[in-house]
Amino acid sequence: MNYPAIDIGASSGRHIFGTLQDGRLVTEEIYRFANAPKMKDGHLVWDADALFREVLAGLKKAGQAGKRPDFVGIDTWAVDYALLDGGGGRIGEVYCYRDARTKEAVASVHERFPFALLYQKTGIQFQPFNTVYQLQADKASGRLQKARHMLMLPDYLHYLLTGKMRQEYTNATSTGMVNATTHVWDEALLAGLEFPERLFGGLTQPGTAVGGFSASVRDVVGYDAQVVLPATHDTASAVLAAPVGTDSLYISSGTWSLLGVEQPFAHTDEESRRFNYSNEGGIGHTFRYQKNIMGLWMIQQLRHETGDKYSFAEIADMARRAPNDHTVNVNDEAFLAPESMTAAVREKSGVSLSFGGMAYCVFHSLALSYAESVRELECLTGKEYGSVNIIGGGCKNGLLNEMTARETGKTVVAGPAEATAMGNLLMQMIGTGEIRDLAAGREIIKRSTDIREVK
Repeated sequence: MNYPAIDIGASSGRHIFGTLQDGRLVTEEIYRFANAPKMKDGHLVWDADALFREVLAGLKKAGQAGKRPDFVGIDTWAVDYALLDGGGGRIGEVYCYRDARTKEAVASVHERFPFALLYQKTGIQFQPFNTVYQLQADKASGRLQKARHMLMLPDYLHYLLTGKMRQEYTNATSTGMVNATTHVWDEALLAGLEFPERLFGGLTQPGTAVGGFSASVRDVVGYDAQVVLPATHDTASAVLAAPVGTDSLYISSGTWSLLGVEQPFAHTDEESRRFNYSNEGGIGHTFRYQKNIMGLWMIQQLRHETGDKYSFAEIADMARRAPNDHTVNVNDEAFLAPESMTAAVREKSGVSLSFGGMAYCVFHSLALSYAESVRELECLTGKEYGSVNIIGGGCKNGLLNEMTARETGKTVVAGPAEATAMGNLLMQMIGTGEIRDLAAGREIIKRSTDIREVK
């Protein structure tokens, strides 16, 4: 059977097709497209209509190439969502989490629910762009008055494919509104913030079949297929494909770096809150106990400011040739959405570095942040971990892998690079019964990818 994982990130999207062949997961990229937020009416927004057109274009191309899928699943980043009216039409834009509209909303939410209480309820780390603050901004602007449904971005794209609304669990937990003990929307929180109850339906687990394509979608792509929910939060999908054991941490390395460990329960204690660790939902009501670190967004923006003159491999080579002792706090909000990343790095480092020098500074600073977070996590869990499994596109950066091994003192296991797409495919196959369970799926991933060890 054919399964495309439609994996959409902040800078690009891909249709990665997967099949099981002789006990291995064989993947092939069929379609790729660019993605980026755009400025509209003074706000950063996502072009949701363009994203859906690209979803359809990739599916149509697959059919034309003789790779008609049987099942389909979409994952994206977390926290961003669409509001729909009673007729199912979208209300306004899908805002980008990097937009500054939540500044006043954060204080407004905390007046009713101090963050310590929010954390105790949901276990989600503080980020000014968490969905709970975005919804508060929508309430203040009046956008919620006509809203009848809220769908996280991948749920919205699945709705456009099928006409059926589902709210998938892993992405819902990123909102900061799902109770970490009951695994459902926290009714007291929603009522206290006066968010309309109608926006929040029952949560659906990954692996659930949603339904077939709508008639209008069939007309465009030329066939029917069944949507099966992956873990729609891209990090949740990526970690599913990580060959981690009980002695291993993970870093999902991409635009963001997510460093953590799988846990059977949420850690909502004061120490976890103080260190700003998050508890994001996984399959079977497990949790990814992790910290968000700014990640390769900084390198992506530095590259973009050169007109994308250099490849990422070339940037790593330039950094190797320009070592220096300068560092920055990669989690400084100055790096979240600066007008110029070059200017921000130079200001925070206190020196005017060459391009290669800036790249070295960022890579080294990331590795130092990883090391600090590893020490925190070992303190919080009371356990020492022997290795760090780096997954996602960032695992191909040999320089950063070496720096991470050196600064953490851990063995670094690099791969798989296509962890998000592979985790998406894995969950679809578990949902259809083609793969027995997660443990069996991870063994298949190990046999199917080039995983490297760095000491």
